[in-house]
Amino acid sequence: MTIAELDRSDYMEDRKGSLVPKSLVKEIDLLRNDLVMEIVKKSQQVNAILLDFKTRVMADIAAFIDLSAEKYHVQYGGEKGNVQLISYNGKYKVARTIADHIVFDERLQIAKKLIDECIIAWSDGSRSEIKVLVNAAFEVDKAGKISTERVLGLRRLDIKDSKWLMAMDAISDSIQITGSKAYIRIYEQNDHGKFEQINLDLAAI
Repeated sequence: MTIAELDRSDYMEDRKGSLVPKSLVKEIDLLRNDLVMEIVKKSQQVNAILLDFKTRVMADIAAFIDLSAEKYHVQYGGEKGNVQLISYNGKYKVARTIADHIVFDERLQIAKKLIDECIIAWSDGSRSEIKVLVNAAFEVDKAGKISTERVLGLRRLDIKDSKWLMAMDAISDSIQITGSKAYIRIYEQNDHGKFEQINLDLAAI
């Protein structure tokens, strides 16, 4: 009898892809597998519900914005940005945020070289904290990626040095937007009048 002719209900596939007779699998391993598969199946169902929910909410918000625009005889086409919708009683808020995915091209390395030259030229002392900020900004994470927030944060430093300003221009020019992602956040006002997010993230519940 070939593998194709086997009754797979009598076998379990192991991590190497081999078929093992269930009669040879320990009971505790069978129970563990059943539990995992049950949880996975339920999680896939919840994931599908959340995906449908997000899709519908995004469409509803977009349709409402278009409806609101029509009141002023405006065609609101194209890319839509951030928006907050608040209930009439002020207790609930729905926020749609569009976040751009930013990467840097080779000009970021040019900016880093200019900044390094600035730090070398500056005397120690009052400028030492700048060096810490710069080193932190250009550190890579475990995935080898640079924090865009930290790098862009350097542009907020009030430094008038011409070479530093040139470096900031290089950072600005190196920004490449490769896409965007939409987020939906829903809030409820607590007893103190502060908005708290209704968590749809398992880790936050």
